[in-house]
Amino acid sequence: MEHEAPDFDPNTPNVARLYDYYLGGKDHFPVDREAAERILAVAPEVRAAARANRAFLGRAVRHLAESGIRQFLDIGTGLPTQGNVHEVAAKIAPGARVVYVDRDPVVLVHARALLTGHGEDTTVVEGDLRNPADILRDPEVLRTIDFSRPVAVLLVAIMHFVEESDNPEEILKTLREAMAPGSYLVMSHGTSDARPDAVSTGTEVYRNATARLALRSRARIRELFEGFELVEPGLVWLPEWHPDQADTIDFMDRPESSLIVCGMGRKI
Repeated sequence: MEHEAPDFDPNTPNVARLYDYYLGGKDHFPVDREAAERILAVAPEVRAAARANRAFLGRAVRHLAESGIRQFLDIGTGLPTQGNVHEVAAKIAPGARVVYVDRDPVVLVHARALLTGHGEDTTVVEGDLRNPADILRDPEVLRTIDFSRPVAVLLVAIMHFVEESDNPEEILKTLREAMAPGSYLVMSHGTSDARPDAVSTGTEVYRNATARLALRSRARIRELFEGFELVEPGLVWLPEWHPDQADTIDFMDRPESSLIVCGMGRKI
C-alpha cells in the first residue's frame, strides 16, 4: 500500500511535534500543545514515558556499539534532540555509520540542519516505514549501509503508528530478510495493557493527528519480534531494560507507568 508523506501543516497535530512537546522541546505549535495537554490530562506520566523512551534509545545504541555494531538504520527518527544515535554511537565507535529515516518534512529539515558538516558517515533520507522496500533500495541508504554486514534497525516509538491494516508482520519480514545474521532489531512500543482507561482518549487525539495510534497488547508486540532472538532481559518496560539509575528515577517501583515496552532482538 502506498502512502503519501504528510505536508507541513501547523493546524494539524503532528506526532513528531507532540513527542517534542512531551520531551520539553520548542519545535511545536499551539495545535500540538493543545492535543498533548488532552493526553496529559488523563495520563500525566506520558512526559516521563517520553523521556524514558529517549533514554532507552541511548542505552540500546551504547549496548550495540559496545557489542561491535557499526551500522544503524533509525526509521521514524523524529525531531532531533540531545543524545541522537550518531552522537551516542560515535562516543564508543567513531566512524559508525548512521542513516536516519523519516517521512515528516519538519523532521527532515531539522535533521539535515543538525547533520551539516558531519561527513559521509551519517545521513538523512525521506522514507515511510510502511514502505520498507523503498527504504532498503534508497541510493543514500545503500551508499551508507552495507547490508551484507550486521546492522541495527531501530524502530523506537514508531510501530505504534503502524496500523494492523498496514500489515506490520510483512513490514518487519521485509526488514528482517535484508539484515545479515548478527544484526539487531530494537523496538519500543506503547501498550494498551498499561493504562486501558486512557487508551480511548489517546486514540481519539491521534485520530486527528498526522498518524493514528495503534497501541497493542504486550503479547501482540512480542509476536512482532518473530525471527529474532530476544536479548536479555527480553520484552520489558522501558526502565527495566539494562537500567541506568539516572534514567529510571521517574518510575521507582512502578515500571509499568512508563507505558511502553521495549526489547532488542538478534537475527541468528
